[in-house]
Amino acid sequence: MEIDEKIIEKHGLKQEEYNSILQLLKRKPNLLELGIFSAMWNEHCSYKSSRIHLKKLPTKGKMIIQGPGENAGVIDIGDNDAIVFKIESHNHPSYIEPYQGAATGVGGILRDVFTMGARPIALLNSIHFGDTSHPKTKNLLNGVVSGIGGYGNCIGIPTVAGETKFNETYNENILVNAMAVGHVNKNKIFYSKAKGLNKSVVYVGSKTGRDGIHGASMASAEFDENSEEKKPTVQVGDPFTEKLLLEACLELMKDDSIIAIQDMGAAGLTSSSVEMASKGSLGIELDLDKVPCREDNMTPYEMMLSESQERMLIILEDGKENHARKIFEKWDLDFVIIGKTNNTKNLTLKFKNKIEGEIPIEFLASKAPVYERKWVKKKPKEKRTDLKKLKKIKLEDALIKILSSPNYSNKSWITSQYDQMVMCDTIQKSGADAAIVRIHNKDKAIAVSVDSSANYCKSFPLIGGRQIVCENWRNLISVGASPIAITNCLNFGNPENKEIMGEFAECIQGIKEACEFLNYPVVSGNVSFYNGTNNKNIDPTPVIGGVGLISNISKPLNHRLKMEKSIILLIGKTFGHLQQSCFLKENYSIIEGLPPEVNLVNEKNNGEIILKLIKKNLVLSAHDVSSGGLLVALSEMAINSNFGIKILKPKKLRNLFEYFFGEDQGRYLIEVDESKVGLVNEILNENKIYYENIGNTQKNYLEIKNEFKINVKDLYKINNSWYNNY
Repeated sequence: MEIDEKIIEKHGLKQEEYNSILQLLKRKPNLLELGIFSAMWNEHCSYKSSRIHLKKLPTKGKMIIQGPGENAGVIDIGDNDAIVFKIESHNHPSYIEPYQGAATGVGGILRDVFTMGARPIALLNSIHFGDTSHPKTKNLLNGVVSGIGGYGNCIGIPTVAGETKFNETYNENILVNAMAVGHVNKNKIFYSKAKGLNKSVVYVGSKTGRDGIHGASMASAEFDENSEEKKPTVQVGDPFTEKLLLEACLELMKDDSIIAIQDMGAAGLTSSSVEMASKGSLGIELDLDKVPCREDNMTPYEMMLSESQERMLIILEDGKENHARKIFEKWDLDFVIIGKTNNTKNLTLKFKNKIEGEIPIEFLASKAPVYERKWVKKKPKEKRTDLKKLKKIKLEDALIKILSSPNYSNKSWITSQYDQMVMCDTIQKSGADAAIVRIHNKDKAIAVSVDSSANYCKSFPLIGGRQIVCENWRNLISVGASPIAITNCLNFGNPENKEIMGEFAECIQGIKEACEFLNYPVVSGNVSFYNGTNNKNIDPTPVIGGVGLISNISKPLNHRLKMEKSIILLIGKTFGHLQQSCFLKENYSIIEGLPPEVNLVNEKNNGEIILKLIKKNLVLSAHDVSSGGLLVALSEMAINSNFGIKILKPKKLRNLFEYFFGEDQGRYLIEVDESKVGLVNEILNENKIYYENIGNTQKNYLEIKNEFKINVKDLYKINNSWYNNY
């Protein structure tokens, strides 16, 4: 087939990129080779637009075993225990085919974790949909939630935490980000770097089909009105086969048979073979006649670019082939030696005794394009809404409007579809600031949470990047965990647009600053560009997934109130910042101004003292104050318990709405036994932490004296109303 401009464009390559291929090869590529370049040079695999910015992120720390560059990040939690985790996007496939797109997103992130030798112990997700009145939203929501639950439940991994948000910016491009967490002995971690010559390259798992071809390329392009036609590029998952693959791999990992192992994820057999060989500075030769296929007459092009699920590529030590074969055959999985490592430093592809493709590995990896795209700084627009000019509303009515809105309603309709207790180590399910999962048969646990705030990032990307790291940090602190590290999924529009590239660059800078100050490094992640349709791009949506350690878990801490007549303390200053607040958005449809300031010194100091109080058993319950402000946070504490709160009206703030709905950062609510308040106050004063005694718990009612009094049971009904009627 003659390669022309249309074929080059169809493969997602620019003409100048094709010219670079010609210069590197010093000849024209054939169609198979063009497809391989397309797979390895696309945005999804090469990070060509983001790499120079990602290098700025802090990735090292005393508890970091493996940072970015492997299938997943690894942290040390002591006693030879390590935690492996990563988050990735499956946005484009989930918009085209929501069930399979979401399901295979879960399957793919699980393989990234158990490829490292870890048994998965938890799944999380961050899912974003368009406006609830949009005709596609309900079907997309149902499909994605079913896909996440269907895959996770079937394979037997608990889905313990997440977030679901609605905004018109996602009307034509939803976001589905899946995170997986695994546990491994730190001396039995497996990597993807190939070593040794003439070693067997083994294909294991499911057979290869025609599903998912060009999936990685599709994920590196904007949608248009013909996006439905891309359904063949969406992979089809089988969680039951994945369970077999998981157990077979972990069984083989018990000895020293494996040199390197790599998931066949985006770009399938192409990326797995190239990445292993590239990291080991080796060559690799594959005999494509031996690739197990489930469809007739598959071509080398289709085999190399298929993204069929539940497949792995393994490089074995000499003499271990029969031992490994017996394990995979016992689990009823394909096991085929399809190639060998060599010293050519080339990817060599044979089919029917003929070399069909041969490309130097470095051309596909280190020689892939790296772009320093032009970008412009956001010019933040300071605009304060004059509350006096707005239609008057009561505090109670404003709160009810927020609690009954799609974004703030109880999401148990979603989380009830996920098995959260399978494996029996989930100590705290979704609904708290962070989920808690026990390390099996031990007295310690990890806390996990995912967070995003697209409106802050759109308004002022630098501050938005800082804020979302800090919010994630606060969520872990609030359940008594010491934050260790994060993974991130960076969802943005078209990087060729200098304004969008500016949003990305400034968000990265904000994330960097917060991570460095809080000693909260980035160990893994994913960049998803081109999230948009017909040049309408999503708002910048970086998603942060955090992991923290609870060294001694006696009982889980959450934000459910524990007793009557206890004292409620607000930690951190309240300035009454209402710009970009959910109060203005939900009650007046106003989205303007700057996000709240993020003071990293206060964030760190306040968080560390809260953690100190928790470890001294001086805190009954805790909750961070974020989106929605103080009154929403208080309501959440009451709704999730059998108690209400009597709140004191502030004496020195200019406006009650600013006080109760302002979204100032660095704040926590803690419930303290009345008998221990003196000691808590002493510790806070010694450490110069600003705090206020804002009230006490009581039976049945959330109350602000002389303003409103509402039964907690009624609040619960209000909070559940939207999902029950959608």
